[in-house]
Amino acid sequence: MSTTIHIAVMIDASPDDVWRAVEQIETHVEWMADAETITFRSDAHAGVGAEFDCLTKVGPLHTTDRFVVTRWDPGLAMGIEHRGAVTGVGEFTLAPVDGPTGAGTRTQFTWEETLRFPWWLGGPVGEVAGKPVLERIWKGNLRRLKAKVEQPSVA
Repeated sequence: MSTTIHIAVMIDASPDDVWRAVEQIETHVEWMADAETITFRSDAHAGVGAEFDCLTKVGPLHTTDRFVVTRWDPGLAMGIEHRGAVTGVGEFTLAPVDGPTGAGTRTQFTWEETLRFPWWLGGPVGEVAGKPVLERIWKGNLRRLKAKVEQPSVA
């Protein structure tokens, strides 16, 4: 069994501007409340094949998750595979959306992950219980990403 989490936010910036905020994987700790540290395991810090560990904290639970970038389409999408205790796949997608007349292009930023928890995190029961917790945390993450992109001097 696995659980899928799907969240999205509209960001008042072009997909290229949003991409610049997410392409530097090491900066994800600035807007992801559950990501404490990111340590690269590969020489590459970007692109397909980049591999990194992320110390993740959700409440009292800490795990070191291993990630490998599986998709890298600048301005469009970044995909990852979870290879740590929690396994699965995830993807950020960026889609241009016309803003109100004269307002320029905005970006629909979507984050979707399909995760499988190990037995010691409750397995399928943990996935069901954890889904609303992760959704709440990740919605906050997207609010911080939106602020970082829209008001870089504030975030």
